[in-house]
Formats: sequence, structure tokens, C-alpha cells
Amino acid sequence: MKPLSLLLALTVSVAAGGEFSILDHGATPDGLCTDQIQATIDACAQSGGGTVVVPTGTFLTGSLFLRQGVGLRLDEGAVLKGSDHIEDYPKRPTRIEGHTEPWRMALLNAADMTAVRISGKGTLDGDGEVFWKAFWQRREENPECTNLEVERPRLLFLDTCTDVKIEGIRLRNSGFWNLHLYRCQQVTIDGLDIHAPGAGDPVRAPSSDGIDIDSCQRVLVRNTRIATDDDCIAIKGSKGPTAGDDPDSPPAENIFIEDCDFARGHGVVTLGSEATRVRNVYVRRCTVGPGNSLVRLKLRPDTPQLYENLVYEDIELSGDTGSIFKVRPWSQFFDLQGHEPPASVVSNLVLRNIRGSYGKLGSLTGNEGDTIRNVVLENVDLELSSTGFRSSRIQNAISTGVVINGKSWRFPRTGPRPRIVVPAGR
Repeated sequence: MKPLSLLLALTVSVAAGGEFSILDHGATPDGLCTDQIQATIDACAQSGGGTVVVPTGTFLTGSLFLRQGVGLRLDEGAVLKGSDHIEDYPKRPTRIEGHTEPWRMALLNAADMTAVRISGKGTLDGDGEVFWKAFWQRREENPECTNLEVERPRLLFLDTCTDVKIEGIRLRNSGFWNLHLYRCQQVTIDGLDIHAPGAGDPVRAPSSDGIDIDSCQRVLVRNTRIATDDDCIAIKGSKGPTAGDDPDSPPAENIFIEDCDFARGHGVVTLGSEATRVRNVYVRRCTVGPGNSLVRLKLRPDTPQLYENLVYEDIELSGDTGSIFKVRPWSQFFDLQGHEPPASVVSNLVLRNIRGSYGKLGSLTGNEGDTIRNVVLENVDLELSSTGFRSSRIQNAISTGVVINGKSWRFPRTGPRPRIVVPAGR
């Protein structure tokens, strides 16, 4: 067995059972169907498990909650459309932005489950415009408003689940984050198409992260297209000066992202805004559209962060805007809570086989006291609109076979040749 297959080997199977159509419990395309769809899920669970099927048609619903042993399949042409009334999403204690507080639940939720299966060719549509407009109105009233001042539901939220497969579905128009995974393990996300309106659309979708991987281990994202008005994939944890001791935020680690198309977003794979320990992240064989940032690391001056073993390889970029590096301090909602400023470390950052045309090299810098070490660029061939590059506090950097705008490019020597150690298996 290949190492990755071993790493992500699934150990639990969905309980044997039949199919349960939401039509059999009274769901119709002409009204709110939350109760009828939830009744179908509950009946499936009570019968010993199986698959709840959403057939072709558009079915309006508020929050739904999967049960153990119940999979969900959205047939081609099927749409679960989120209500635009926030009251249809119950407020419960939930993980949000690095902590737990009462917050609106997602359109589709699963918690404390094994063998979560969500699949099909259908769509989850958050119909989020009313929530986006409310947020932008609040931002106009108070430019310093937090992201949570206006309640907005996520599309998918999985909390403490193991052996997860989400395959094939389309995610559209989420009111907030699209897919949020918290404390999940052994996750495969395969063949999703995630889209939220951005610049040039009538209303932009704020905080429309494609996939948020929060304190999770052993996650594979592949064959997925993401176009959002925020980060395509964000790796998250906790924040604040004592975040490293947070028992509710284990390290996010062993994350593999491959054969994906990052058509639009703020960052291909962003570490932060809330993150403490992130390690062993591999991004390979991906394409990146204009305006994005390939390597986006948010270094909070109020949080001790360790970002290590980050590998980007076989990446094709296209466009005349965007950054290769966007590694820099991030002070949004900064709060030391009376503590001394902590230090953060970025260690073992490798870019290999990177090619195409793009905007600029960008920035590779941290806060006072931070350490950025062991940075490698290898076999890079780029045409850039700007070769400007801002860097500081880098210990050990090396460039081999790097050509920018037809000319050889090298990091300035800052120390001995780095010894990069990353886990085997890729």
C-alpha cells in the first residue's frame, strides 16, 4: 500500500442499509422542508442506517443534522437551498474563529460521528446574499466591526468526526465559510466545486473561505475547484498568547492538497487567521488563477505559532496579479491579554517546480522576535509583473534553478546551507 493510502486508510464503514428519499417524508420543492428532511435523516438512523437521498429539485431548508450511520447523497439536479431567515439556523455553542461560543449552526452539520459520507452531483446553496448585504452594511457603519457581529451560517460544519468522505458535490453562495472541519481525522475531500461571488459580482461574499481545516489531522483534498472572496483553503487552530496550551486545539497536521484548481481567492493555502501549530502540509500538482497568494502565512504578534514542513510543488500559475509569498504580520483583532509578545517560528518552507506567469514575489517577513528559517526555492521558472521582494529575519535560505523573467535569481546568503527535514511518504 502506498504511504498516503496507508495514512488515510479508512477503518470504519457506513452501516448497511437502504436508501431513504426525502420525498417519502413529505419534502416538496414548494416550501420550507427542514422538518421533513430531518425526519428522513432520523428515520434512517432509527432503522439502522443507510443513505438519505435528495432527488432532482430545489428544496428549501434550515439547519440539518446528520446522524451516526446516515449518509447523504444529492442526485444530479438536486439542490438543498438554505433559508435566508437566520432564525432557521439554531444558535448553539459551536467552534468559530478559534474558540467556542453560541453561534448559528450550518446548513448541514455532523458531530461526534464516524464514517461520514456526503456525495453526489447535486448542490448545497446557501443563498447568502441577504447575509452578505447585512455584513457590508455593518462594515460601512463601523469599519472596525468583527467578522462575527453579523450572524451568518456556514454551509457545512463537521465537528469531531473520523473517517469522512465528501465527494462530488457543489457548494454555492455560502453565507459564511463553505466547509468547516473541526477536530476531524481521516478526511477525504474529492471532486468538490466551491464558488462564492467576488470582485466584479453585484455583491461580494465576505468570509467565504472554501475549506477551513481547523485542528484536524490526516486530511486529503484533491480534484477540487475553489473560487471565493476569501481564502481558498485556510488551516486554523486557536489564537491568543496562551493558545499553545488550548486543549481544544490540537495541531493541524498531515494535510495533503493535490490536483486542485484555485481559480480565485485571497490565499491558496492560508495558515491563520487563528492558528498555533501547523505542520506537514503538502500542496502539489495544482493550478492557481490571478490575484491569489500561493504561500500565505499570517503571523500574529499575540499568538505563539509554529508553522513547519510546508511543501509546494508542481504548481502552475497564470495571471498578472497575485503574490508568490504573502508571509507577514497579521494583527487583526490583536490582543495580548496582558502577556508579553510571544515569538513564532516558520521552519522548512519548500517551493519546488513552480512555473507560469504571475504578479509579484511578495513578502517573506515576520514580527520582531519571530524566526523564519530553512526556506528553499528549487526549479522555479516565472514571468512576473514585478520582481519586488520584501524579506527579513530569514535564517538559511537557498535558491537552486530559479529563473524570474528570464534571469537567474537567488536569495542572498544568510547562513549555512539549510538541511530540510520533512516526513517521508510523498
